[in-house]
Amino acid sequence: MISMHRGDIAIAGASETARLGKIPDQSVLQLHAEAAVRALADAGIAAAEVDGIANDGMPPYDVSDYLGIRPRWLDGTSVGGGSFMVLVRHAAAAIASGAADVVLVTHGESGRSRVGARPYASDGSSLGGQFEHPYGAMAPYSTFTTPVLAFLEGRGMSPRDLAVVAAAQREWAVGNPRALRNEPITVDEVLAGPEIAYPFTRDMCCVVTDGGGALVLMSAERAADLPSASRTVYLLGSGEAAESPLLSQMDDLESFGAFRSASAEAFRTAGITHADVDHIMFYDAFAHLPLYMLEDTGFVGRGESGAFYAEGNSRPGGRLPVNTNGGGLSYTHTGKYGMFAIQEAVRQLRGEAFNQVEGVEISFVQGIGMMFGSAGTLILSNRRP
Repeated sequence: MISMHRGDIAIAGASETARLGKIPDQSVLQLHAEAAVRALADAGIAAAEVDGIANDGMPPYDVSDYLGIRPRWLDGTSVGGGSFMVLVRHAAAAIASGAADVVLVTHGESGRSRVGARPYASDGSSLGGQFEHPYGAMAPYSTFTTPVLAFLEGRGMSPRDLAVVAAAQREWAVGNPRALRNEPITVDEVLAGPEIAYPFTRDMCCVVTDGGGALVLMSAERAADLPSASRTVYLLGSGEAAESPLLSQMDDLESFGAFRSASAEAFRTAGITHADVDHIMFYDAFAHLPLYMLEDTGFVGRGESGAFYAEGNSRPGGRLPVNTNGGGLSYTHTGKYGMFAIQEAVRQLRGEAFNQVEGVEISFVQGIGMMFGSAGTLILSNRRP
């Protein structure tokens, strides 16, 4: 009997689509499929060996049928952009229980070109549709503003702290041809950018792109027999949690309980402490999220996140690198960014990142779903305990 944690489950294959950004000649399904084929090639296995399929954004059986896979385990959990952290956790549980042997987790989204994408539509029967949309809290940039202002006010912080996050993350993306925003930017330039919804200016908001990514999971024992064995990444711990789909019903506008719960479970199941973590990937659809996540996941104390960024700790050469691909603010954001945060963690652990951090052995990945609706956490390592 194997465990879903402590290194018994492996990510044996990982890949993004060949192109990110504007891809008007590929549909959502084709992006899923291209990423899947590349991840399987990365692992060195055939599609016929896959017996589990998981994805968010379209029925998993659409993807498996397109690839010629007949799965015995399916998961279509959809809890927002952080679904992929949750799907990796579910896949690990399925493999540990014997419900599946090889699971393919896929993502494809035509967020910019909208090819084969479902039309945007407000659901008037949802909780948000009934109680928040009538007040204009519909788009992410307008929905996030109330808690962000409360967060800044409660800590004596200002929009400059958000700009510091955006500028710091851009440093990681500079020169990377796969990053949509890859030119240097200063804090003052971020603040002087076009206002989207106060306090957000343009560069405090994520890019909008097309693209995809996929992961291949299996037992560590099986991964050890693959040609890609030397590049295996292991799942040490994970967690998931949810609070309310309504921002107006958050227990605390300045702190998200699901971040606290999911990350605490991930540390407990991994059997490590914060001091063991070498590298962090935070889901950053907007510049405030890394600040919330730093505090709620326990890497800094309440009110200390702004200083952490201002002191340069997250930047190249800093003591705890964060969002080393540039994040959703600079690298890519198809609409559900979680897959790309995991992909960068895998690259760093394999030593294959565009801006490689030396000596990374443990990476912490924190996802968010919707506007403070759900959370998923993964702790990954290139060494099996």
